[in-house]
Amino acid sequence: MQYTTQGVCATQIDFDVVDEKVTNVKFTMGCMGNTQGVAALVEGMNIEEAIRRLKGIDCRGRGTSCPDQLARALEMYLEKNKQA
Repeated sequence: MQYTTQGVCATQIDFDVVDEKVTNVKFTMGCMGNTQGVAALVEGMNIEEAIRRLKGIDCRGRGTSCPDQLARALEMYLEKNKQA
């Protein structure tokens, strides 16, 4: 899935889901070390667990962050796949 971020330095997040597990997370732009770290930490993690851990993390008072944007992207993925 491809997700266009809002309010953060990263401009896009791409990821796959296999058997309800997050995989192949790639951030476009953003703080490379941080985004690579988040991507590595969620690799193979259950979608719901990743959302629980990442949702609401704030960066510099923006009301969101790259991890929070990933949580939002995963929520969008779940919503889309409920309807399918």
